[in-house]
Amino acid sequence: MRYRLDASVQRFGNVVVGGSPLKLFRLTDAGRAAVDRLAAGDDVRPSALVERLLDAGAIHPAPAAGPFTSVDVTIVVPTLGPPARVPVHEGPVLVVDDGSQPPVEHADVRLDVNAGPGAARNAGLARVATPLVAFVDTDVDAPPGWLDALLPHFADAHVALVAPRVASAREAASGAGSDAGPGALALARYEREHSPLDLGPAAARIRSGTRVSYVPAAAIVCRVAALQEAGGFDASLRVGEDVDLVWRLDAAGWRGRYEPASLVHHAPRRDWRAWWRQRVGYGTSAGALAVRHPGALAPLRMSGWSLAAWLLGVLGHPIAGGAVGVGSAAALVPKLPDVPPRAAFRLAATGNARAGEQIASAVRRAWWPVLAVLALRSRGARRILVASALAVGHPVRLADDVAYSVGVWRGMWAARTAAPLVPEINSWPGRSPGDARAPGGSAR
Repeated sequence: MRYRLDASVQRFGNVVVGGSPLKLFRLTDAGRAAVDRLAAGDDVRPSALVERLLDAGAIHPAPAAGPFTSVDVTIVVPTLGPPARVPVHEGPVLVVDDGSQPPVEHADVRLDVNAGPGAARNAGLARVATPLVAFVDTDVDAPPGWLDALLPHFADAHVALVAPRVASAREAASGAGSDAGPGALALARYEREHSPLDLGPAAARIRSGTRVSYVPAAAIVCRVAALQEAGGFDASLRVGEDVDLVWRLDAAGWRGRYEPASLVHHAPRRDWRAWWRQRVGYGTSAGALAVRHPGALAPLRMSGWSLAAWLLGVLGHPIAGGAVGVGSAAALVPKLPDVPPRAAFRLAATGNARAGEQIASAVRRAWWPVLAVLALRSRGARRILVASALAVGHPVRLADDVAYSVGVWRGMWAARTAAPLVPEINSWPGRSPGDARAPGGSAR
């Protein structure tokens, strides 16, 4: 197998730092030689080191081929109402009518009542006879060849799920038709840059609390045996059923891969009202997911020192905040004796600097209702709110985060839990053998 190093990887002699969140690996001479081969793109035999680097997200598979072709994939298309499009595919295609009224003509599977996307996908999965299944929503344009970059990943018998990059449809920017107003065009342009389904151009291992913590089921390819073992999608979830499945598969020891070399396009909402409802709907999944996956929905993961440095600065004590940031970064240096002092300090300082964006995002997407109440009597709370709003730099992105937070609070109320508000605060990494995390954490 061949691999490529993640962009986060830094090498210091017999030490490698990389992955999401950052981890430190101390290598033997043989391990260093193996990493040299990895970096050169040479074939590398399976080993404990390769497994650990894969698990950390420090390397990513670059398989040239795998045991499956597109005819080994059944495409399942859940739909409510006539499907906007059905992918062209040389293998089996199953259209699942999720209780449409009137019924969808020529549907392969029909549910008597609308049960939601998870139930519709499960109904299609029950009819699949191939080793792999692809779920594709009707508002997704999956071009010919979109499976080519995904299927080789299944050469790894531990891979249960591979997802392409889901970008906003390009043609929407030039107009959802000639009569599209300026509001629709502005929405389409915003979605091209900030679609919540677009997880970026970098490959990743999928895991809660990492750079790519989930993938949408708008377009995914799965190993049928793994889905059957996991019991399929949770049909009781109308929203977030895809996130739940990804996390359950990961917890069961299966791997999920995000492969942006495969690109599909998703049609954005046509107007701002529908866009707002969509974003609120995404947020409503937080409560139920937090109950099913304790700790996975933490709005913030970082060192307490990073948090203290930024809070001191925002609350009017920038010198003290800077001192905490610099001092805490310096304190990490002796804990990483195998890393050059300047590099260790830079890693810690970078983590502290990036923590500010994460705090601001947590305020906008989870905590602002609490801070708004406190702001009636607290100047500090007002400063935090204002700083978080200014940090976003785009009024529509601010509205995006607020809409999501409205859904989060609705979901918490429905699930009777406050877990999505609870941060994960840690101290400096200890000197555990071969595995130390850099400060600052990682953004969800």
